Amino acid sequence: MQPLDVVGVRLEMPSNQPVVLLQQSGSNRYLPIWVGTVEATAIAFALEGVAPPRPMTHDLIKELLGVLGDVLTEVRITDLTDGVFYANLVFESGKEIGCRPSDAIALALRTGASIVGADEVLAEASVEIEEESAEQPDEQELERFREFLDDVTPEDFGTDS
Repeated sequence: MQPLDVVGVRLEMPSNQPVVLLQQSGSNRYLPIWVGTVEATAIAFALEGVAPPRPMTHDLIKELLGVLGDVLTEVRITDLTDGVFYANLVFESGKEIGCRPSDAIALALRTGASIVGADEVLAEASVEIEEESAEQPDEQELERFREFLDDVTPEDFGTDS
């Protein structure tokens, strides 16, 4: 397992599909994981320190963990099968729960848990990006994502359940 840092959420063009970009710590290797719009928003909010008017699902899970007395210690990106990434939440109690990487990342950002990726996943899906092009996200790309966040409404995500 290799430590990963969340670089940010970007929009892949021309499809406007959100992608979370993770960087292998101390490396120029990046792991892109395509995610849904709701999950991208949850990750972006956590990265930017935005507190929504009402708690999102990941905020609720964080609160539940506190009430139940367990601590999320690590998020593991464990597998990539047929283009689908898999992750596990690892708790201080020793328990593990499988989940989507997007949910795991959103929760890790809220709890301070570390994020790691399996060597096999990084070997298969990571890309190397030259340092000068990886330093800062393209401003135009960031602006498009900010505009998306400004215009998004709960109705864009379907009904609450």
